[in-house]
Amino acid sequence: MASDRALAGQLERLARSARIVLVAGLPGTGKSLLIHQLAHLAADAGRVIHLLQWDVARPVFEASPAGRRYPMADGVTHAVVRKAVGLWARRALLEWQRRCAAPRHALIGEAPLVGNRLIELARRMDDATEPVLAAASCRFVIAVPSAAVRGFLEAERERRAARPLHPREREDAPPAVLKALWRELVGVAQALGIPVDAGGGEPPYDPLVYQRVYEALLRHRHADVAALQTVLPTSTFSVYEVAVSRVDLLPREEEADAAVREAEALFPDAPALARDVARWWVV
Repeated sequence: MASDRALAGQLERLARSARIVLVAGLPGTGKSLLIHQLAHLAADAGRVIHLLQWDVARPVFEASPAGRRYPMADGVTHAVVRKAVGLWARRALLEWQRRCAAPRHALIGEAPLVGNRLIELARRMDDATEPVLAAASCRFVIAVPSAAVRGFLEAERERRAARPLHPREREDAPPAVLKALWRELVGVAQALGIPVDAGGGEPPYDPLVYQRVYEALLRHRHADVAALQTVLPTSTFSVYEVAVSRVDLLPREEEADAAVREAEALFPDAPALARDVARWWVV
């Protein structure tokens, strides 16, 4: 991060002072790198690190007895599992807040939001978790790469998929999914009244449109923008190699199974679930 002093300073302040930092954004926008750096900076500051990561928690739900009915298809998590992870995550954050009340504890995680991936953390709800998420000590950081950095990240992701440096890189969303999610976000921007260059063909990545959509999604939260303007040197290591002591926030199997069954009960028919997930961006 030394090559981008403004970003390094921003992350260091968050790592030292925030109680919870959740990095929001599409896949392929640098979220994992920011989490990696935040974890190391917070550890250097003497804090106890706890991590909440979508791709670490999600498989527990898919492997649960109820979750086995909803396998991933073409790199996309089933909607029931997405709902279940969100239901569990709000409860898990509250339990963490109570269990790890000392200021030395820091929770660092990701909140993709797109397509109903932990969007529950952005929504205001009448529950005991809401004050935790609404507090100024809980920061949502929107990772916003420039067009050049986004292009590099997409190419690097494709390269790492073929020659991974870490097992989790095999589970990264493939390029086709990245493009589909960007198209989905463009549709959300249009629904929100955000101007989009809707010329013919594939809509190009636009950092301003992307930022404005995520700012709208996080309007009920304390949100900061982390502008990624520089291609950072990551060719020799994986952003998933967090070389500090940390505790992963994970559900027990029975918790994951119960959350899947809860999601099934909330959406007993597939059309209702599809309609709800299609409007994931309504917060």
